[in-house]
Formats: sequence, C-alpha cells, structure tokens
Amino acid sequence: MSEPDRSRPTVLFLCVHNAGRSQMAMGWFNHLAGGRAVALSGGSEPGPSVNPAAVAAMAEVGIDIAREFPKPWTEDGVRAADVVVTMGCGDTCPWFPGTRYEDWALDDPQGLGPDAVRPIRDEIERRVRALLAELGV
Repeated sequence: MSEPDRSRPTVLFLCVHNAGRSQMAMGWFNHLAGGRAVALSGGSEPGPSVNPAAVAAMAEVGIDIAREFPKPWTEDGVRAADVVVTMGCGDTCPWFPGTRYEDWALDDPQGLGPDAVRPIRDEIERRVRALLAELGV
C-alpha cells in the first residue's frame, strides 16, 4: 500500500480480504474523484485475488479493477488517511484516535455471482458519491 498524496483528500477502504467491497469502493472513488482525491484499499487478511464477480460487475459500469490485487493495510497508511471506511472487518480493522472512521455495513460479495454483486456495487457507488460530496470533491 503506497503512501497517500497529502495535497488531496485520502480515503482508505478496509475489509478483511481486500478482494470485493473495498476494491469496488476504491474503484468507484478514484473513478468519480477524477484525480481530485485519492483512494487506497487494504485488508486484515488479504485474499489471493480480487473477486471475479466484483471485477465483472465493475466492468459493466466501465470501471476496470482487474489489475488490482489484495494487499494488507499498514499502520502508516491508516494514520495518513483523512477518512478510513471499514466494511465488515470488525475488531480486525485498525483504530487510531483522532482518525475519522465510517463503518459501511454491506453484504460480502465473496462466493456470489455478478447478479448478486450488482446491488452491492450500486450501494457502494451511492455511498462513495455521498462521501465525495462531504469531502467537497
């Protein structure tokens, strides 16, 4: 996980495997932000690859996350983020005082096909748009 660019708002999306929800959120965020903000993602127990159904669902809306890969979160990355969005990682996600956190309760797309992943993708888009608006992006 590379260090964020401090000249733009940085959001870190975290889930357990960094294979579905957090990857879709990062894809939406970076796509919609148009370079005016930065998203990173990570997991507490990174999986072997990004969920193929998540890749397919995002491709349907013109966002390519096929080259992404699950990666672990780092303490420095968490501390440097302006906002940390957790998704289903509970106590395994890091928590540091003074950091803004949001917890997004979303279904886990693991093991689901594209038809079941689409509503998750669409809810993530809605939440990312709201977060970007809050950040003034």
